[in-house]
Amino acid sequence: MLQLQDKDLISVQEVRNLLKDASAAQKELATFSQEKIDSICKAMADAAYSERIKLAQMAREETGFGIWQDKVVKNSFASKSVWENIKDKKTVGIINEDTVNKVTDVAVPVGVVAGLIPSTNPTSTVIYKALISIKAGNGIVFSPHPNALGSILETVKIIKEAAVAAGCPAGAIGCMTTPTIQGTAELMKHNLTNLILATGGSAMVKAAYSSGTPAIGVGPGNGPAFIERSANIPLAVKRIMDSKTFDNGTICASEQSVVVEEVSRAAVIAEFKKNGAYFLSTEEAAILEKFIMRANGSMNPQIVGKSVAAIAELTGLNVPEGTRVLIAEETKVGAKVPYSREKLAPILAFYTTKSWEEACELSIDILNHEGAGHTLCLHTEDQNVVREFGLRKPVSRLIVNAPGALGGIGAATNMAPALTLGCGAVGGSSTSDNISPENLFNIRRVAYGVRELEELRGEDAHLVGQTATPSSTTPKGAEDELVNKIVDAILAKL
Repeated sequence: MLQLQDKDLISVQEVRNLLKDASAAQKELATFSQEKIDSICKAMADAAYSERIKLAQMAREETGFGIWQDKVVKNSFASKSVWENIKDKKTVGIINEDTVNKVTDVAVPVGVVAGLIPSTNPTSTVIYKALISIKAGNGIVFSPHPNALGSILETVKIIKEAAVAAGCPAGAIGCMTTPTIQGTAELMKHNLTNLILATGGSAMVKAAYSSGTPAIGVGPGNGPAFIERSANIPLAVKRIMDSKTFDNGTICASEQSVVVEEVSRAAVIAEFKKNGAYFLSTEEAAILEKFIMRANGSMNPQIVGKSVAAIAELTGLNVPEGTRVLIAEETKVGAKVPYSREKLAPILAFYTTKSWEEACELSIDILNHEGAGHTLCLHTEDQNVVREFGLRKPVSRLIVNAPGALGGIGAATNMAPALTLGCGAVGGSSTSDNISPENLFNIRRVAYGVRELEELRGEDAHLVGQTATPSSTTPKGAEDELVNKIVDAILAKL
């Protein structure tokens, strides 16, 4: 017990030291020009990209989650793709001058960012958060998931060395080496922490928002994918399979349910089977269902990021060799309906509806139970359906004719490339954005006066100097009579 307490104290003290160094370094960083900031970020991105394979293999070996080849893609995305997207953005100093309206925008770094890192995407999330934080002139201190500590520390080491070599103050990038709950709580609540950037489970995100420190967090993803009757069914199924099998489904924007109309049900099922999906029998679905959620209602970590073969071995299911995704037919939605919940594994629920309108309502029901504000996928050639879904769905991302995992993070779409996806107010988040450097600085506006008081008065200028009109609605005669009575009463007392 004493040993655990000592570890907690070490963790808390380490956080305080890291924050002190980061705060001092950030003050220096805030004086740098855009050109110098960009040269530092480019060095970080280049270093991370060059080590993308090693870091991917480390993450897979350490956590047991996902597929290392797909983690290579994530690392490439977090370094190269993110940098290409943000490299020309103005993020420090004067970022906009409106000479017509006489307003100048100045970017002001938030200060020190607390970066909470999950075990599902450890190395790529570190690369991404460090890049967007330094790009906006902030320091960052990471709280690593204990189950991915080694790969996270190595990632931080690589990008920090590159940043320092390019002129970045050494304390601007830091990472806890003794992660504990108490240490992370200290990081989130400390007065030197200016903003929390939280990616992880619901409990972590809730803790971030409850810390008293401004926070950007994301809720769970639970996106349905609706294959509408006009869709290119082979292409729609191919995209869903690509998404759900990418890194064994560890990206929260990946599809969790498939919704089809009765008219196309048979064709969709046949296409899924053709692409390596296995439809569970009622008995098999009941067996797997027990492994999706724990007794407390949270996702079972035993299935997270695991392959179909590993899940089959865990559950005792006998599935065909080469199966890529397990699919269970479902009709219900709710907290106690595991297939309708988020499953960061190659497992899908399959719903059938009579029409797209019914599919629309079902999707809303699924999202309102879990995943509101996150992502929904739609496969269709009917622009009216796209419009109706876009107007009504409680999500921040409606991905049309693209894989959810890669579309949601901005890899297969032209949204901002990001590994932290805001869920908006409906999802309990402070923003609906794909988080980018613009979310990590404030704007100071320098505004020149352009109008005088006389101009603001306008057509009411003639009222100046006038006596206010009494607001009483008492008739004039009655008012005079009342005044006379008051005067008479006063005189009577003299």
